[in-house]
This record gives sequence, structure tokens and C-alpha cells, in this order.
Amino acid sequence: MARGGINKAVVQTARLAILARGENPSIDAVRIEMGNTGSKTTIHRYLKELDESETRQTITEAPIDDELGELVARLAQRLKEKAQEPIDLALAQFEQQKTALLAQLETLQAAHNQLQQQFDIQAAALAEESAALQTASTSLQTEQTRNAGLSQACSDYELRISDKDEQIRSLEDKHLHARDALEHYRNAIKEQREQEQRRHEGQVQQVQAELRQAQQSAMVRQDEITQLHRDNERLLIEHRVTVKELAALQEQVRKDQAQQLNLSEQLKQIDSERTLLQERLRVAVQDSQSRQAALSEFQQANKALELDLIKAQASIEALRLTAAVAATAEATPST
Repeated sequence: MARGGINKAVVQTARLAILARGENPSIDAVRIEMGNTGSKTTIHRYLKELDESETRQTITEAPIDDELGELVARLAQRLKEKAQEPIDLALAQFEQQKTALLAQLETLQAAHNQLQQQFDIQAAALAEESAALQTASTSLQTEQTRNAGLSQACSDYELRISDKDEQIRSLEDKHLHARDALEHYRNAIKEQREQEQRRHEGQVQQVQAELRQAQQSAMVRQDEITQLHRDNERLLIEHRVTVKELAALQEQVRKDQAQQLNLSEQLKQIDSERTLLQERLRVAVQDSQSRQAALSEFQQANKALELDLIKAQASIEALRLTAAVAATAEATPST
């Protein structure tokens, strides 16, 4: 049963229009003439019925007593059917193969687009990781510069402490010299002992006050050095943590690069498969072209058979006329 309003009358109208243009009314030509509607199987069945109807009509309009005309007509019809069946089968197989290959190509193209999107995402992540690594490297350089400044400051404090120690030793030497002088004055001038003793005690108190002040300054400097050492240890710990984070970032970058290489390999494999499918499609197209050439040969052979059929019918008609003339000639003497 025809689909979409296609019936035998519509197929016959399209066939007559194609014949009026002097073209071959093939299945595809009839389908195009009807606006690319209707199934090829239905069109083939209607064309077959129309060909059989015309053949029967031709035989009815020109009755032949001899069996030769009927045999030639049946032979031509059978040859035409046999030639059309493998052509229709080959066309159906080609359409199925073409549809399958196109679907497979679309699937591979979608997979390729998905992998390309993943690759872009990985590239963006890698760029972010690289930026973070650059920031960490900059921070590390800043901390190293700061650490160098603190080390220099620590060295300066140590030099100042050394100067203070030198001053303390100098004051101790002065104290020793003062005591020696006191003993000398005590032995030399006993009568001025009390006066000299008071003056000496004043000098000793002054020296002790200076000594206490120097010791306090040294303690303050020692506290500053201790704080600097603590700051230095803290910076070293932060430096180690930064180095570990930098190593982790570098490891992540190596992993991302390995994953990127893996994605590149998968992309190359997909490209190879797509090339193989394109080659298969090209082979299928070539096969279709060869089948079209075979179809043209079959159509030419069909036309040759139709010409032979016309010649045979003309020969039969000539024989019939000859027989009629002979019969008339035989009947004339009897009259």
C-alpha cells in the first residue's frame, strides 16, 4: 500500500511525464517527479503493474496467433525484472551502509569535540597552576630577600654586641687600674686615705654604674639577638613549607602534562579512526558509482531488448501480413 497519498494513478502520471520528455522512467526518476515522496518498493510495484498492463494491452490490440510474440514479450519482461531486482537491492544496501557510516562519523565527531573540550579545560587548569606556581616563586624570592635582610641585621647586631663587650672589658681594665692606683695611694699616702678612699669609692660607684648600664645594654642586645634567631627559625620553617608546596605544584604540573600527552594520543587515535571511516566512505561511494554504472549498463541492455522486442513485433506483423496476403491469394482462384 502506498504511503503519503501515493497511488497507481500518481505513479502513472509521473511515468507518462518522464516518457514525454524522452527520458527513462526509472524508480528514482519517478520518485523525483512526484516530489521525492513514496517508497521505492511501492513505486517499483506500480511501475511493474503498469508495464505488464501495457504489455497485455499491446498484445490485445495486435493479436498474434503465433506463439513467438508472446514468448518474446514474456522474455523481455522477465529480463527487465531480473535486471531491476539486483539494482534495487544494491541501492538499498548502499543507503543502509551510507546511513551507518554517517552515524558513526557523527559519533566520532561528537567524541572528538568532547575530548577537545576536555583538552581546553586541562589547558586552562594548567595555565592557572602555572600562574600559582609563578606567584609562589615570587613569594619565595621575596621571603629569601627578607631573610637575607634579617641575616644582615643579625650580623650588624652581633658586631654591636662585640663592641659593647669590648667596652665592658675596657671598663674592667679601668677598674683594675683604679684598684692598683688605690693600693698605691694607700701605701704612699696614709694620711690622705680617707679622702682618697672616698674619691676612690666615688669612682668605683661610677664605674659600677657604667658597668651595670653596659650589662643592661648587653642583656637588651641579647634579647634582640634571641628574637632575631627566633624570627630566622620561623622564616626557615616557612621557607621549607614553601619549598614543599612548590614541589607539590611541580608534581601536579608534571601530572597535568602527562594527562595532556595522553589526551593528545587519544585525539590522534580518533583522527586515525576518522580517516579510516572517511576512506571506507570513499570506497562505498566508489562502489555506489560502479553500481550506478552497472545500472546504466542494465538500462542500456533493457533498451536494446525493447528495440529487439519492437523488431520482433514488426517481424511478426510482417509475417502476419504475408500470411494474410497469401491467404487472399489462395482464396482468389477459388472465387
